[in-house]
Amino acid sequence: MQFLAWFNLLLLLPCFSSTKTCFPGCHCEVESFGLFDSFSLTKVDCSGIGSHIVPVPIPLDTSYLDLSSNKLETINESMLTGPGYTTLVSLDLSYNKIAKISSTTFSRLRYLESLDLSHNSLEVLPEDCFSSSPLGDIDLSNNKLLDIAIDVFASKGQGKPLNVDLSNNMLSKITRNHEKSVPNIQNLNLSGNRLTTVPNLQGIPLRYLNLDGNPLAKIEKGDFKGLKGLIHLSLSGLHDFRELSPYSFKELPALQVLDLSNNPNLRSLTAEVIFGLNSIQELNLSGTGVSSLPKTVLKYLPSLKSITLRKNIQCFKTIKEGQYHRQIGLTKKELGLGAEELLWCKTPRPRPVCRCKDTPLQNAPQNLPTP
Repeated sequence: MQFLAWFNLLLLLPCFSSTKTCFPGCHCEVESFGLFDSFSLTKVDCSGIGSHIVPVPIPLDTSYLDLSSNKLETINESMLTGPGYTTLVSLDLSYNKIAKISSTTFSRLRYLESLDLSHNSLEVLPEDCFSSSPLGDIDLSNNKLLDIAIDVFASKGQGKPLNVDLSNNMLSKITRNHEKSVPNIQNLNLSGNRLTTVPNLQGIPLRYLNLDGNPLAKIEKGDFKGLKGLIHLSLSGLHDFRELSPYSFKELPALQVLDLSNNPNLRSLTAEVIFGLNSIQELNLSGTGVSSLPKTVLKYLPSLKSITLRKNIQCFKTIKEGQYHRQIGLTKKELGLGAEELLWCKTPRPRPVCRCKDTPLQNAPQNLPTP
């Protein structure tokens, strides 16, 4: 039995060997697997060499290719074709000057799972440009995208769960073609764009949605319709944000984390607003104008574990009847809580300063301040 366990461990653990011959200017690292290194894959780093690098020949067993920081202005199918590209799992094209891709640019990368196109100059994503690869991660952050059809991320096959980063673009509109298949996006980052309304993402199996830093002035009832599986919603730092309409989150029965921090113009949180958040566990209100909570806060938030009220004040639920933990600056009346379910609020204590009682070191101050 011990020998079998040792044998299985050898099969699972990779071991790294020395570098192999590589295209001039690139660095190739071989990762070996299995007993006696019977299986190997190569990571190829060709970053920071220059635009003349493409098309670059790579080893047959290449799994990862880094072409970042090469001042590339274009990338097409012919540049990503040839021996080695058929096994490519991860491709990094970040920090270039790519302004355009076509629907066939990545069509021959049949095993590609991770694609990084961040920090480029893309303005448009053509139809079906990602549909040929089993992608699990697509980073399009820090480009110049103005609008996007969300179904561009749909896969022709049984799409695997997908993480999409569209942060820090110039998106003002996100459209959806309902005649096309639903993209299997589970994590979507739309922070730092120009969205004035919550985009219609109905039917997409989202679990995480980030809308931080958009010019959203108001959240309306029905904005999150069809997102019943959403677990984490971040609405932090919304420009000119002032109002949460009643029943804004009613369509989110599975939501566990809600971040409303850094919205100073948000001054109230009524029972009607939080109605329906039966699964919420963490609520972040730090940096907002909310100074008190409705008396029914715990009634409508049965799963609540903690609320962050101000910068350094975090409250935790306690259910001991008649017990109240007092915190300087906060009163039971201000929190509007009953006797059976209470919020225990605390601020982080400053780290204690050590005061040495032994003989001070040479050149150390003789009169130490009282901590």
